[in-house]
Amino acid sequence: YLLARDAGSDLTPNTTQRNTLIVAAVYILVIAILWHVPYLNMIIYPFKLLTVGFHEMSHAFAGLLTCAHIHSIELDPNEGGATSMSGGISWITLPAGYLGSSFIGACLIACGFNTNASKVASIVLAVFFLFTLWWARRDWLTWVLILGMSGLIVLFWFVAGGVALRYLVLFIGVMSCLYVLWDVVDDTISRKINSSDASQFAKICGCCPSQVWGVLWLLIAFVFFALGIIVGLAAFK
Repeated sequence: YLLARDAGSDLTPNTTQRNTLIVAAVYILVIAILWHVPYLNMIIYPFKLLTVGFHEMSHAFAGLLTCAHIHSIELDPNEGGATSMSGGISWITLPAGYLGSSFIGACLIACGFNTNASKVASIVLAVFFLFTLWWARRDWLTWVLILGMSGLIVLFWFVAGGVALRYLVLFIGVMSCLYVLWDVVDDTISRKINSSDASQFAKICGCCPSQVWGVLWLLIAFVFFALGIIVGLAAFK
């Protein structure tokens, strides 16, 4: 009983956290609207490309951890991307795109509850950006995107003592998680794309169709999203 009461008090939002939750909910609504409205979707286009970059970067880091040689990362103006590598362990590198980007999104959401944590998250993102720029050194779109986002992060760092940066980090986190949810549904569940990560993973495993893996990854992405909020509430009172 005492543990349950302590956990309940830890997760009860204070005024600042309540405002953060409201802003996150507004982000979800605005992103959902802008995502599907022609012309208006250009407003979030750079952030959609950034989430694609997180996806490809996650593939690359999973490859690096499984001793793969990363040849390149490329972003497509049509919001696609590709990571070229040789070696590695496919059953780790393939799901890493969706799971890695949803994990990154969850971490950014958690950090979005605190200004100092948002600054730390920005520094970590900068390290990831440097790796990505190296792997994407022949892809001009990736360079333009990352340099532009880096400039935006630096600008927001100094606005209102970093409060603006906190809301930017929160927005990127929400955007990354939503991108994973919608992309898994679009590529795997609602319509099967043979070149999708889930389809390739299903070919390797052979035990389940791609839709099953898509649903599993979708559930994991939901869990990451929820954990991001829970950690933010518990850690940053």
